[in-house]
Amino acid sequence: MLSSQHAYKVLVTGAASGIGYAIAESLAAAGHSVILSDLNLAAAENAAAGLQAKGGDVQALQLDVSKQSDIDNMAVAHPDIDILINNAGLQYVAKLENFPVDRWRLLNDVLLVGPAMLTRAFLPSMKAKGFGRIINIGSIHALVASAYKSAYVAAKHGLVGFSKVIALETAEFDITINTICPSYVKTPLVQNQIRQQALEHGISEDDVINNIMLEPMPKKAFISTDELAETVKFLVSSAARNMTGQTLVLDGGWTVK
Repeated sequence: MLSSQHAYKVLVTGAASGIGYAIAESLAAAGHSVILSDLNLAAAENAAAGLQAKGGDVQALQLDVSKQSDIDNMAVAHPDIDILINNAGLQYVAKLENFPVDRWRLLNDVLLVGPAMLTRAFLPSMKAKGFGRIINIGSIHALVASAYKSAYVAAKHGLVGFSKVIALETAEFDITINTICPSYVKTPLVQNQIRQQALEHGISEDDVINNIMLEPMPKKAFISTDELAETVKFLVSSAARNMTGQTLVLDGGWTVK
């Protein structure tokens, strides 16, 4: 029987800052062994050092989720991953006709193909031991659309569909896959979006926050990284062992209207 107190081996992608770091910090504090991976190795090492200083069992590794060779090497070096957190992300905001082709493809490689290939890499070992937790960090844009974000919205919508399929393919095992979909979280990624949206719309950054980002949310508040970290801890726990293929929405009421 899975216990919420059991120590697992966790891989978090895009974990040097923002949401990924908060999740890594939370799971390390709960006693799990965490691989803090990121495209930027120096940033990952710095983040891991901070968690190690707090007593966490954390190691830093470089991982480019858009490179199949990196994914394959990770699976060979660490075949015993129990919990996979697909968090790595990036954003680009532009009208489709102005969207660089390579950037459109990169967003989908990082946000959709990467999580799918990482899941593919670790599923055999999860099935062999009869246990696994796969948690995708999606977005409110897995459910709704915003102008100028065609690549991001397409990838996040795809991630939800992918998760449902894998839930069916792993139903006979104690393996679950779920997608957490927050509205805007105040991270460096979102801060960059604010600047890009201001330029695209020709308005101030404050107007982007109040009139675009928070306007659809009845609660008018950014989601905190703590909320996401606690949701991850729930999905890891035995209480969520029969929750799979689900989309957990933290959106301040955005989609209830």
